[in-house]
Amino acid sequence: MCRSGFERRFAVAWKLLRPTIILFYGSRGGRTTDKIRKSVKEWKETLTPEEFQLLRKEGTEPAFSGKYWNLKDEGVYTCAGCGNELFSSDAKFDSGTGWPSFFRPIVDGALEARPDNRFLMRRTAIACGRCGGHLGHVFDDGPEPTGMRYCMNSGALHFKPAKEG
Repeated sequence: MCRSGFERRFAVAWKLLRPTIILFYGSRGGRTTDKIRKSVKEWKETLTPEEFQLLRKEGTEPAFSGKYWNLKDEGVYTCAGCGNELFSSDAKFDSGTGWPSFFRPIVDGALEARPDNRFLMRRTAIACGRCGGHLGHVFDDGPEPTGMRYCMNSGALHFKPAKEG
C-alpha cells in the first residue's frame, strides 16, 4: 500500500516518540528513568573535550573515525555522559555510513527523539533518555524488523563487553 508523505512521516515520528511517550505516561512494568541534570561547568568537569562537544554541543564526529563504527564484539553500548544503557550489540549492523548503527534501542525510554532542522535539513536527533546528551540521528532506512537506523557518534558512547565464560 502506498502511503502519502504525511502518513510516512507520522509513522516514523510514532516509532521515534513512542519510547518517550511511554517513559512519561507510564511504561511497561512501571519502569522509570531518573533524569540527570548538571550545569555546563559540571559537564565540562565530567566529560572529555570530545564527549562534551558531541553530547552537550550536539557535534558530529567524521565518518569512519570513531572507535565503534566497525566494532563487532558482543556487549552493551552506554551513554558516555551518564552510563545509561542504550543499545545491545545484537541490534548493531553495518550501515556503510562510517558511524555505529543500530536498528532499535535496548529498552523503551532509553532514548529521546528531538527535531533537528539545522543546516537546512529535516532530521530527527537522538538524545540519551537519562541525561539528554546528543548521541546522533535516526533515519527510516534501516533493516527489519524496525526499519530504523540509529546512526550514533562513537565518542558519545562507551562499550561494555559481554562477560565471558
